[in-house]
Amino acid sequence: MVVAPSPEEEDRRRPTRERRTLIKERIEHVNRIKGLLASQGIFEYEPMRKDFRDRIEGLRTGDGQPLRPHLKTEIIRELDRIDLVLRQVAAVEAERDVLVKFDSIDTEAPVVLLMKLKGVGLEFATVLWLEGLFRSFANRRQLAAYAGLAPSPRQSVRVDREQGISKSGNPRLRTTMVELAWLWLRYQPASALSCWFRERVGSERGRIRRIAIVALARKLLVALWRYTTLGELPKGAALKTA
Repeated sequence: MVVAPSPEEEDRRRPTRERRTLIKERIEHVNRIKGLLASQGIFEYEPMRKDFRDRIEGLRTGDGQPLRPHLKTEIIRELDRIDLVLRQVAAVEAERDVLVKFDSIDTEAPVVLLMKLKGVGLEFATVLWLEGLFRSFANRRQLAAYAGLAPSPRQSVRVDREQGISKSGNPRLRTTMVELAWLWLRYQPASALSCWFRERVGSERGRIRRIAIVALARKLLVALWRYTTLGELPKGAALKTA
């Protein structure tokens, strides 16, 4: 049964969703500047550096020529767009922080509990809570299906097996969990979930590793759900120091 969020719940998600859109836009502008420079044989400059705007005048193409006036002007306009996006990101993050501060009055609030874990920051904790964990789920399969991390069954008279991940759930929650799974391996190497991943993947790379990280994301989401609802700390997980 589909449980539609209330208008208030949907509105609370706006800051994190808008931030994701703005970050994507910032990346697009940065990549465009890098592409324009690469077409002139310039590869060693990072547009997000604070001194990049001042160094434009000194840039030289691959054959030692200065940048053409119209190209330079186009790059400057792209930098202006990046500055605007960064100001908007700061404004959206301020709105998000107000929401989190209100929820953090309760020291046992889910967002507060999530941020106690090493590797889980403010943005990840907010997205996990607002996009999924605020709901009530009957079991772990229901939760995994909502996040689009559960395999889809294929049943017929002679066939009864599970296919690949359906990706039919909440795409924001799914992508966030996959990103968090990679961070979990880095910041929680001694946890049971990280050990499970290393035992099954070993030194494998490529497709096997990508498939395994989705499985880890599903297990981690269930573990965090139990942590925020039942208070069960994921086995072997480390908390941040005070």
